[in-house]
Amino acid sequence: MDNLIQQFRNLPTTAISDAMDGLSNLDSAIKPLKEEFRMAGRALTVQIPVGDNSAVLKAIGEAKPGDIIVVDSKGDTYRAIAGDFVVGMMQTMEIGGLVVDGVIRDLEAIKELNFPVFSKGTTVASSGKAGVGETNVPISCGGVTVYPGDIIIGDIDGVVVVPKDKGEEILVKAKDKIMKDEQRAGKYAGKPDEIRKYIAMMTNKG
Repeated sequence: MDNLIQQFRNLPTTAISDAMDGLSNLDSAIKPLKEEFRMAGRALTVQIPVGDNSAVLKAIGEAKPGDIIVVDSKGDTYRAIAGDFVVGMMQTMEIGGLVVDGVIRDLEAIKELNFPVFSKGTTVASSGKAGVGETNVPISCGGVTVYPGDIIIGDIDGVVVVPKDKGEEILVKAKDKIMKDEQRAGKYAGKPDEIRKYIAMMTNKG
């Protein structure tokens, strides 16, 4: 994992989102299957038609260790794009995580793998394998355009996308946001009078 990715991994998605004015957050329905799941890595994008996960398998073969497979499955919540066998292959290939604008299945087994999966939930129906789909193309996932190589960060609050050419800039802004939040918290912690002043200032604007 390169240094830039490692630094993003240690930041909350909320601060990264604020650094981008909330413009690159995936649909809030896309959440980790386990609250403790965290991930950060480069996007390997996958575009599939509803009900066919052939391109997901192709992506597993193309991925480099640490890559995040990001799947545009058109928001479908009837057919799973992966189950425990496919996710297990991702883990074996040292892929960094899976994000899907759709659903997976075999929830209990995937949780036992402790592999970070972010999805809209689970289902019981499997996908077919007609061989349709593309990898490493611009996609839409969770309402956000994702390009191959973009930085994907996920934690308990959701998933954010940092454009690959803005990584350093957004990292600096996110760290600055965290520092200011910590300073603000320290200023008001345990000080009711200061809190009242702050509320009055914020509610009397305009």
